[in-house]
Amino acid sequence: MELKWYVIRAVSGQEKKVKQYLESEITRLGLQDKITHILIPTEKVFEVRNGKKIIKERNYLPGYIVIQAALEPELVQIIKDINGVVGFLNYKKEEIELIKDDSGKKKNKNGLKKVKVIREVPIPLKPNEVEEILAKAEELKNMEEVPENPFVVGETIKVIEGQFIGFDGEIKEILEDKKKLIVLVKMFGRNTPLELGYSQVERQS
Repeated sequence: MELKWYVIRAVSGQEKKVKQYLESEITRLGLQDKITHILIPTEKVFEVRNGKKIIKERNYLPGYIVIQAALEPELVQIIKDINGVVGFLNYKKEEIELIKDDSGKKKNKNGLKKVKVIREVPIPLKPNEVEEILAKAEELKNMEEVPENPFVVGETIKVIEGQFIGFDGEIKEILEDKKKLIVLVKMFGRNTPLELGYSQVERQS
């Protein structure tokens, strides 16, 4: 079967665990040629605590995992049975006929009977959706860290880096494209506007 990209829904906050479980099953069952990529797009974020910048990773698409796979019905079920997996983001339902051995029911001459069941068939991403997700994942990987909690105009901050360290100020403007703030700092009895980077300030508690 052809390799295509699909989106798995996972319990929010358990994406990494689900990825680990899936990788373990792939290895255990020898499915490396059936599932070739497992992607959790993340971005680097930071927050300032006690004057120190703490950097960590945050999922860009909480609750979702992107995989490249050649999905067969058995593989779909293996994925759905993994702890923390909710299901596939997009799927269609189709009716299929199975042959089962079920005593007491109407059987064919071989002692088997036909039953109709409904199964879910995952729908792959469109090529443009795949390109968008992969491009965004690459962009996030190479992007500098951004604040976890964006600043808001009017709040008070303390300067923690640079020549104005220790000064308090009020945010008057946020320059999102430059990741900088225009802050009014009182010096010599006058409000002086300063342009400061996100990492140069911290919120007042």
